[in-house]
Order: sequence, then structure tokens, then C-alpha cells
Amino acid sequence: KDFLYAALGAQSARMVQRVTYRRRKSFNTKSNKIRKVKTPGGKTAVQYLAKKPKGVMCGDCHKRLQGIPALRPKEYARLPRRQKTVTRAYGGSRCGKCVRQRIVRAFLVEEQKIVKKVLKNQAAGAKA
Repeated sequence: KDFLYAALGAQSARMVQRVTYRRRKSFNTKSNKIRKVKTPGGKTAVQYLAKKPKGVMCGDCHKRLQGIPALRPKEYARLPRRQKTVTRAYGGSRCGKCVRQRIVRAFLVEEQKIVKKVLKNQAAGAKA
């Protein structure tokens, strides 16, 4: 009997104390992650973990936007407007590189229209 207790004693020292969920959801899902924590009384308790925020992404190149904190959606609602955007055209929606590309593209399209109009006028002048 003593031999059996000695063998089990070494194993039971390694066993962890079981914990149960404290909320209604009883499945290990993304929104139900927990951390096991030792209390000062020596018991193992459960702490629920919040989801990690991803941050705001550029709509064109899908990279993280600088200057805007990475928060969960509900926390953005509590932020003032100046912390949710950047003071620039498309600030808080597109990154600076993509905005520059849009401006250059729009400029080149307008230039192309002007060139077409000039060529059309020259062709009409040559016929007359």
C-alpha cells in the first residue's frame, strides 16, 4: 500500500487543478478563451481573455494604418474623432501611398483627356 501511495504521490504533484467556465458558453471558441490563474488562497481560478485587436487596414493595399490605435470596435466608439482619423484626404481609410497614387492617377487621366481634345482640334484644323 505504501508503495502505491509513493508512486501515485509523484504523479499527483504534477496534476493540475480542474477549472470550469464561469459564463454560459461551455465550448472552447474564439470568444470564450480563458487563462488559468492561481489565487492567493492557492486555488486555480479562471480569467476570461479579451480578443486581440487587429487595427485599421488600408482599403486598397490592406496594410495597417499608422497613427490610429488598434482597438476593438466598441472602444473606437468611445474615442474622440481626432484619434480615429488622420488629417488628410482619405485619412483613417487609406494610407498615404495609396492616396498619392489616387491623386497622380486622377491627374494623369485629366491630362490624357486634354491631350485627346488637342489632337482632335488639330485633326479638324488640318482638314479645314
